[in-house]
Parts: sequence; structure tokens; C-alpha cells
Amino acid sequence: MLTLESLKLDPEKVCSLICEFTRDLVRRAGAKGVVLGISGGVDSCTTAALMVKALGRERVLGLLLPEEGVTPREDLEDATNLAKRLRIRYETLEISGIVREYLRLLPRSDLIAEGNLKPRIRMTILYYYANSLNYLVAGSGDRSEILIGYFTKYGDGGVDFLPIGGLFKTQVRQLGAYLGVPDRITAKPSSPRLWKGHLAEKELGMTYEEIDLILHALFDLKLSVEEASRETGLERDKVLKVLKMHEESKHKREMPPIAPING
Repeated sequence: MLTLESLKLDPEKVCSLICEFTRDLVRRAGAKGVVLGISGGVDSCTTAALMVKALGRERVLGLLLPEEGVTPREDLEDATNLAKRLRIRYETLEISGIVREYLRLLPRSDLIAEGNLKPRIRMTILYYYANSLNYLVAGSGDRSEILIGYFTKYGDGGVDFLPIGGLFKTQVRQLGAYLGVPDRITAKPSSPRLWKGHLAEKELGMTYEEIDLILHALFDLKLSVEEASRETGLERDKVLKVLKMHEESKHKREMPPIAPING
């Protein structure tokens, strides 16, 4: 039977690999440092701690981009405290005015379309700072989100590199704890905060513990749907749901297709 013990990390080794990767990437890009959004969640806070360990606090800029009425006060407090704890430069820019202006000019749509507008706004702000400073944008997407497509295309998916993109959500929590990210953050329910009260696991209908075990079974162990269900002890319908999310989000993990003209 597969359990979360199968996903236990060697945090020291993983941290060293990610830091070496980051330093090499920044050097080859000729960049002076990195900028990242810090939401107060486990992914962005763990990524921020990694960037400081890799590059030093002087070469890391954190942007806190809350939305009034949507971002919980405790998230902003956690993000601010983490930035202070890491002693990095950080700036806070409240985005609700920008969101309102977009929606004033655009025809009204559904909750998903309007929600996805927000990470795309944040992406443009991150790149504005990155271009101004000759920095790279460090994304905080994890492997779980990437494999099931739980991110906004050209929003939080619009980054220069993904330091924790090889780690499942449950593994990011392990690494965060190793790096000294407070328990209050590592244990916090995940959410992209696209609307008030938005929680990832509620929207997905599954816990990340379940999702990670299924992804591990399907993509690391190469098990069939039936085998994955049996080995994880999870319902076949849940395995199929994860597989469907992966297949339907394939376009998010690929460059835009180009129409073949020559040959």
C-alpha cells in the first residue's frame, strides 16, 4: 500500500540541488537577482526561503500583491512577517483598483474568467519589476499543481523558472518546515485566492494528500488506473478525475503550437 511515507524527502539534498540550479540559471541569464510574489502560502514562502539561501537576501525582491476583500488579513500578515524574517526587500501593492479598472472596461463574464484575470495582473506587475531590475521571475508552482493544471495560464504560470516545480505539494510542506517556514504557513490550506473564501481542495474536491499519492502512482510508478486505485486505497473515480485533469490541462504545459508551413 502506498502512503505519504513514499514521498518523504531528503530536504538537505533537495535544498542543495534547487539552490545550485537557481544560481546557475541566474548566472547564465546574466540577471542580477530574482523577484517573486509572496502570498503567505506554503509554496511562495518556501520559494522565497530557497531564493535567499541560493542567492543571498540582497538579490531577492518579494512583492506582496493582495486584493482588498479577497486576500485574508492573515495571509498578508504571514507574507509580511516572512519577508521580514528573511530580511529581504519587499513591496506591497494592493491590486483591487487595477482589477476594478479592467472589469469596468471589459464585458462582465463568469467567476472563473474574472478570477483568472487577477494572477495575470500579478504576472504583469512581477515582470515590470523584473524588467526594471534585470531580475528573473521565480514562480512558486509545485509539481502537483503543474501536473493537474491547477494554475492560470500566463498568470501564475507565467514565470522564468519554477524552483519547486519538481516537488509535490506535500513535499513542499516538508521542505518549508526544513527551511524554517513557520508551522502556521506550512499547515495552511492551499488557495490561489481568486475569489473570497476560495480554497483549492474545496474546488478540486480532493485533498492534496490524495492527489499527490495518485500522481505518484500514475507518473512515477507508471501504474494503471486500476493499479493506482488498489495501491493507494483511493476510489477509482478519484484516480480517473486526477488523470482527466492532467489530460485536459496538457496545453498549459506546452509551448503554443505552431501551424506547420514548411515541409
